[in-house]
Amino acid sequence: CGGDHQGSNADPDQVDSVEAPELGACRELTPEDVGEPSNATRTVSCSEPHTAQTYAVGQLPDDLEDASYHDEEVGRFAYRACAEKFEKFLGADESLVLRTVVSWAWFRPSEKAWDDGARWYRCDIVGGSEQSEEFVELPEDAKGLLQGRLDDRWLVCAAGETVAGSPKVPCTKDHQWRAVTTIKLGEPNERYPGDRIVEVTTRDYCSDSVGAWLNYPVDYEFGYTWFHEAEWEAGNRRSVCWAKTTE
Repeated sequence: CGGDHQGSNADPDQVDSVEAPELGACRELTPEDVGEPSNATRTVSCSEPHTAQTYAVGQLPDDLEDASYHDEEVGRFAYRACAEKFEKFLGADESLVLRTVVSWAWFRPSEKAWDDGARWYRCDIVGGSEQSEEFVELPEDAKGLLQGRLDDRWLVCAAGETVAGSPKVPCTKDHQWRAVTTIKLGEPNERYPGDRIVEVTTRDYCSDSVGAWLNYPVDYEFGYTWFHEAEWEAGNRRSVCWAKTTE
């Protein structure tokens, strides 16, 4: 974590700004950008090609006023805030959100702005994830994007022999795997049950769930994505099930 990179084509007025970012602003972000703690990429008109849109902006709570720049509690708060607002912004539930090509990234002020008292956070919807080779373009306004019948360009598939390590692509592109269901592994107040239990529970559920999704063929292949304690502590309680299919 850390570093001075704040995105390509950075706007000098944004780099160390203590002012909260503009809600609804659009940008051309890359997968590399979303791995950084802060971002000052220039905004563009949302009618022009863009891969990111700011859907939430807010101030950290008072009890984090004295937190350090990389305090884990800051990340946990931002995860909960951005995840909840993300689902509402898209008009989808948690299960569907995990099976789409879009995801979200959050940013905080630069370290200089933090030292100057800035305590805002910014949540951006992006057309992919950190595992994407490139982001897809978003519509002029992504609000309500996942409502109604979904086009395959917004559903996530994987192009490779295995789910793990394979590029995640829109299902309109050539692929070998499709994310088809998710499993909820616990309630918000429950403790992490451990890697082994999470993986085995995910595997067993996905075996049955993918079989049902494929209409119980004699022979089929399935994959699964499960998350570790860090993601659990941040608020994620779901794993994703994948079916091997080119359709």
